[in-house]
Amino acid sequence: MLAIGSPLTTSCRTSTSCNALLRELQQIWSDIGESEADKDRMLLELERECLEVYRRKVEEAANAKARLHQSVAAKEAEVATLMAALGELNIHSPIQTEKKVASLKEKLATVTPLLEDLRMKKEERIKQFADIKSQIEKISGEISGYSYPNDTMISCLTLEDQDMSLRKLTEFQTHLQTLQKEKSDRLHKVLEYVNEVHLLCGVLGLDFAQSVSDVHPSLQRTNQEQSTNISNGTFEGLEQTINKLKTERRIRIQKLRDIVAALFELWNLMDSPQTEKNVFSRATSVLRLSEAEVAEPGVLSTEMIEQAAAEVERLTKLKASRMKELVMKRRSELEDICRMTHIEPDASTAVDKSNALIDSGLVDPSELLANIEAQISKAKDEALSRKEIMDRIDRWLSACEEENWLEDYNQDENRYNAGRGAHINLKRAEKARVTVTKIPAIVDNLINRTLAWEEEKKMLFLYDRVRLVSILEDYKVTRKQREEEKKRCRDQKKIQDLLLTEREAIYGSKPSPRKSNSFRKPNGYRANGNGSMTPTPRRNSVGGGTPELLTPRSYSGRQNGYFKEMRRLSTAPLNFVAISKEDTISTYTSICGSELGSPPHG
Repeated sequence: MLAIGSPLTTSCRTSTSCNALLRELQQIWSDIGESEADKDRMLLELERECLEVYRRKVEEAANAKARLHQSVAAKEAEVATLMAALGELNIHSPIQTEKKVASLKEKLATVTPLLEDLRMKKEERIKQFADIKSQIEKISGEISGYSYPNDTMISCLTLEDQDMSLRKLTEFQTHLQTLQKEKSDRLHKVLEYVNEVHLLCGVLGLDFAQSVSDVHPSLQRTNQEQSTNISNGTFEGLEQTINKLKTERRIRIQKLRDIVAALFELWNLMDSPQTEKNVFSRATSVLRLSEAEVAEPGVLSTEMIEQAAAEVERLTKLKASRMKELVMKRRSELEDICRMTHIEPDASTAVDKSNALIDSGLVDPSELLANIEAQISKAKDEALSRKEIMDRIDRWLSACEEENWLEDYNQDENRYNAGRGAHINLKRAEKARVTVTKIPAIVDNLINRTLAWEEEKKMLFLYDRVRLVSILEDYKVTRKQREEEKKRCRDQKKIQDLLLTEREAIYGSKPSPRKSNSFRKPNGYRANGNGSMTPTPRRNSVGGGTPELLTPRSYSGRQNGYFKEMRRLSTAPLNFVAISKEDTISTYTSICGSELGSPPHG
């Protein structure tokens, strides 16, 4: 049984209708009276018209089929192209679809949704590529030195010349990440440079905004929409700015150091109070800092340097008005140094001469002061070179003091009596005897050291304008003479004791009369801190018989024209004062007693 609506059913129904109509038409023609020829002619025309309608319908159907086939083919081609461009390999191909679907409309219905999906994917992929490419071009432009406006868009990517696969997209993303990292590194480096410029500008008191704006306006960040320029040109500009600022810092540091050095010199000369110095504490801090450590804002500004320079100028003018006072003060310092080291100060800058030169206006006080400063420096250097010998002189004079004390101690008849402090004096006496035995070696060593110094310096070692070697040689001679005089006294004492023994043997012994006070020499002791008596150094010589021991201090009292004034060392003088002839006997007894009164050893 034929299905209703099938092509055969439709054809049968159409044929029946046409036959009914044809019979009706023939009846009408018969009624009209048409001839058979006319009927045949009209039937032929009717048949021709029907064929024409069929033909036209067939052509229209064929054209529709062709168009539909072309549309399917075009869409299948576009799908294939999009799949290739997008790298979609998991979608069924149109050929596989054609095997499953018979009609073109079904093919078209199958391809169309796939094509729309691929087109949407393409648009989305184009946007992704456009965004990445835009970022790449923007960053590349920032790195290369020219920037693009923020609304710059790339032209749409065409399917014919663009690979929009995920692999290509990943490559673009990787390249973008590389550029972003490079941009981040460059931004960090630019930030370091900008921070260094900011630090240097702060130290130098310069306009930071203007300095970085001269390199590139984007570094000032006044326009937030404008990205920071990170090109090589910006790096070069920042490096040049930093080098320029460092050079300026170096110049200003040296300039400020020179000014501060002048300030310190003037402060020392003028005895400026600490309050005045504190005003320039920031400027003076530059002296103790290295160039890289100078980081305090404004410390090298032109205002700070001008302020310090103005203070130097003010103190210089004040120094000129007080120059005479300063000259006298420095000359007094020179004389103090020379007095302590027993050298003669330069007479060309003596107080009276300096006053006369300043008052007459023949000499610039500054030159005179500089001359005295040079003499002070020379005196200090000479004092340093003489220090070792001066220390040995002090040791020698200390030994001489102990020798004098020991002589006074030996003359004390009560030195062995038990009493407070007696054991202390006894210990000191023992140490003094050891020290006295070292005096000849000390003197000889001092002579050798002095001669070596003179050989090295190619000049004489003068002690208060007298050659030290001459003083030491004279001391050795007088010491030898003194020792010989003591030996002679001991011999005479032995002869007197022998005569006294012989007399007692002949006449018998007699009680010794009490010694007269006229023959007792004051022992010269003074009370010490613990209540005992400590002998003071003697100052008297042995009449005319014992030579005077000549030390550098005793030279100052001799009438030999060596000195114009008394010059002393730090310890007490050791010269002996001559006594009257009436004390010769007591003096003789003193000298002999100093040898015979020593406590027995052993």
